Amino acid sequence: QPQQGKLSLTDELHWADGFIIVYDISDRASFAFAKALLYRIRESHIGSCKKMVESSVCLVGNKQDLCHMREVGWDEGQKLAMDNKCQFCELSAAEQYHEVVGMFMKVLRNITSNFKVKEKRRPSGSKSMAKLINNVFGKRRKSV
Repeated sequence: QPQQGKLSLTDELHWADGFIIVYDISDRASFAFAKALLYRIRESHIGSCKKMVESSVCLVGNKQDLCHMREVGWDEGQKLAMDNKCQFCELSAAEQYHEVVGMFMKVLRNITSNFKVKEKRRPSGSKSMAKLINNVFGKRRKSV
């Protein structure tokens, strides 16, 4: 909930370069909440210059060590990730921190590669227009 002096969730969604949405595979309610967050991320970026394409999103099913208490199947998580065009993995943060580090590294690599793609883009419209005007009016040609 928004608190005085803090950003709202909508504001936070606009400045973030990446998202890691974590749910508990042994808790169906946490999966429903993750689904709602993915929807909210997608909706908040639709109107803001295709940022969803530029944002790295990873859906993570945690507590893989509690498979005997599983309420959310791997295939459900995979389908949700595919529907939202994001990465997916299941892991156990309690047992294998290497998996958590690997997942964070993958998200960070995606974010940095998105920045490299942004750097290769053509100049903004105002820079292009300035160059065009300079080319047309900047150099006087001698009439033939």
